[in-house]
Amino acid sequence: MAGYLTTHVLDTARGCPAEGIKIALYRVSGNSHKKIAETVTNADGRTDAPILPEEKFKTGTYELIFFCGDYLRDTDQVSEDPLFLDQVPIRFGMADAAAHYHVPLLLSPFGYSTYRGS
Repeated sequence: MAGYLTTHVLDTARGCPAEGIKIALYRVSGNSHKKIAETVTNADGRTDAPILPEEKFKTGTYELIFFCGDYLRDTDQVSEDPLFLDQVPIRFGMADAAAHYHVPLLLSPFGYSTYRGS
């Protein structure tokens, strides 16, 4: 079995999944970033499929960028400009070629956290 990558976004301020957040995935090598996927969260705050499926999985360093600004505005959680959080980047490594990596984002208008999920 090959590895794969999933993600989801939870709105911790409202206590619900964050629907409609655009997410881009980049492969990082030194100072080079190559976009390899882009998707949007569904009603469950998840992507409809793994953002990096088994057939495209490679170990290495990656970066997820969560475009949270529009979501925070659309849910009336922020109104100032510039936003405190607009784009949230999370850089991480995947070393096990057979593992399921899950990188969730727990979001509020003025803070976020992440962890390696299951």
